[in-house]
Amino acid sequence: MKKFGLFFLVLTLCIPFLGTGQSFELPNGQKYQKVKFELVNNLIIIPIEVNGTELSFLLDSGVNQPILFNITDQDSVQINNVSEIKIKGLGEGEPIKALSSVGNTFKLKSITNQQQLLYVIIDKSLNFSTSLGIPVHGIIGYDLFRDFVVDINYATKTIKFFDPDHYVYKKDKRKEILPLTITGKKAYVDANVFIADSENIPVHLLIDTGSSDAIWLFEDEEIGIPAENYNDFLGKGLNGDIFGKRTKVNSIQLGSFVLSDAKAAFPDTRSFASIKNLGNRNGSIGGEILKRFNIVFDYPNQKITLRKNSMYKSPFHYNLSGITLQHDGLRFVSQRISDGRGVVKSKEGSFGNVQILFENHTRLSLVPEIVVSGIRAGSPAETAGLKEGDIILAVNGKSIHQYKIQEIKQMLDEKKGKKIRVLIERYNRDLLFSFVLEDLFKHKKP
Repeated sequence: MKKFGLFFLVLTLCIPFLGTGQSFELPNGQKYQKVKFELVNNLIIIPIEVNGTELSFLLDSGVNQPILFNITDQDSVQINNVSEIKIKGLGEGEPIKALSSVGNTFKLKSITNQQQLLYVIIDKSLNFSTSLGIPVHGIIGYDLFRDFVVDINYATKTIKFFDPDHYVYKKDKRKEILPLTITGKKAYVDANVFIADSENIPVHLLIDTGSSDAIWLFEDEEIGIPAENYNDFLGKGLNGDIFGKRTKVNSIQLGSFVLSDAKAAFPDTRSFASIKNLGNRNGSIGGEILKRFNIVFDYPNQKITLRKNSMYKSPFHYNLSGITLQHDGLRFVSQRISDGRGVVKSKEGSFGNVQILFENHTRLSLVPEIVVSGIRAGSPAETAGLKEGDIILAVNGKSIHQYKIQEIKQMLDEKKGKKIRVLIERYNRDLLFSFVLEDLFKHKKP
């Protein structure tokens, strides 16, 4: 099964040391900068200007240096002082060619770095915009976390970047401050997991805002894979697909916060072949856990502050249908209308926005084409007969071209026991399939 996921973990760069460059800075006298972000599939997307061109970046605490990987002929970005390198990341593939660039100007509102090191990946297959439904041009992480106290409010979708010299910790009984370990430009936190009937297992986890998943754990003598599990595609790293076992743990504990029946995955060890030494790391904690808190990252003082928010008790999301979706170009959709309206633009941020009126009776719209990019073996969708490459037209009678890709995914995986009807196009024929969403673990026995 092929799937375009987004789980960037521990980026390893096979290049000579080039220095860290100049830091990000606020204007003199400014204590912090507030930035709005988009939360898409548990991931934080922020706008950053690169040499005067505004692009969209994933804020990824698991990455060392900024990387551009989705520049098309519609983007015009000046890249300075370029040399060729090779990058090795997660996945089972070979190192990929990239460009190293120094002396770039990055701006995030009033925050500026005029000597930013940047890597550019030319491989067109590395494109996460198709699976997220919005343009994403790159990733950035450590450089911002290093230079500021970063206050992420997942509930209001805002981030405040504080000058560390002016950040004041305020007393709040609802907040809890935990130690943060910074190793190799990455942040780690200690937690406890409870697997099946086992006792409390202490774990050392990478904090990865660039992963949309909940918990990844590495199997060893103490951490075993629960009997209730299934094979799944976990995501895509820089060097290929990442597979493993999908499961859940009884609970995970961060400080005094306890999340029960937490979603978890055990990635195949071959996906981590590029990481020569995992040290005492036992896994990672991603966006589906992190979004349940408002978080203050304080790298300079090696602290992290957690305060649970309105999403704290939200159920963990599983791909119940087994369907993976992505954008695959555009298609025309015609609609009969009777109110005589003219050209109308679609929702802001969507890929298709061209609509043409014919003789006041028919509107022809250019909209994103949503295709099945992968199906999990043995899933309800596969059993019903859906196939990779099918074009999704409607879900439960709702034409999908009016919805964002994340909303369509929610329709397909709403809740256990829900009957799903999917209208698809295959080889210019419209076909209707039905299936029921099942408990992924009900047939699994210890």
